[in-house]
Amino acid sequence: MLAGCATPPSDPAERAAFEQSNDPLEPMNRHLLDANLFVDRILLKPATQVYTTILPEEGRDALKHVLDNMKEPVVVINSVLQAEPKAAATSAGRFVINTTIGIGGLVDIAAKNGLDKQIGDFGQTLFVWGLPEGPYLILPILGPSNPRDLVGMGIDAYIDPFSLLATAKNIDQIQIARFVLDGIDQRARASDILDDLQKNSLDFYAQLRSLSQQHRAAELRRGAVPAPDFYQDPNQPPARSPSP
Repeated sequence: MLAGCATPPSDPAERAAFEQSNDPLEPMNRHLLDANLFVDRILLKPATQVYTTILPEEGRDALKHVLDNMKEPVVVINSVLQAEPKAAATSAGRFVINTTIGIGGLVDIAAKNGLDKQIGDFGQTLFVWGLPEGPYLILPILGPSNPRDLVGMGIDAYIDPFSLLATAKNIDQIQIARFVLDGIDQRARASDILDDLQKNSLDFYAQLRSLSQQHRAAELRRGAVPAPDFYQDPNQPPARSPSP
């Protein structure tokens, strides 16, 4: 990792952009992205195409509701750890309603009754507790992340009640199927954005980094996720908003 570190530029403007991107491991990350794109091209994208062909949109939405419903207990735990009682109560209510009336989460009845889906993971909890994120990372298969979120993913998997139940009952196959289906579904829903990003950006790596960092920053602060801007120069700081 140290061998792959990028050297900070001496020019002040370039140095500011370098620090803003928080990507000292860029050479290594670019190689990992190339490897991920290869795996995506030969495995994930074909699997996604089969998934969207054999399963209609209504079926994909129902499956996503089930997968999201299984994540609600982890959201509740992290909302409590973040001292967000309202978010914890909302997620707990969503889980109870969707598991019962929503038939195991097939239908998001809770959202139709004003209980919107909440964001809560251990990476976000560590952010609330003040732990720095560390450098930008491209993870094998999983894609853009950072050390803080990587630790958070591990903790979330450990405290997930469904994972604990699967381990106790020795039915890890269900967990593997859950992980694979969730990954394929997320890849299918991101297909248009990724295709546009590769088609319209001058530097796919830099644009992916910029958009993923913007998306995660909004999640961490429980804010609205910004719409993708494929034409902003990713090596320049974002334009400042005009004064009122």
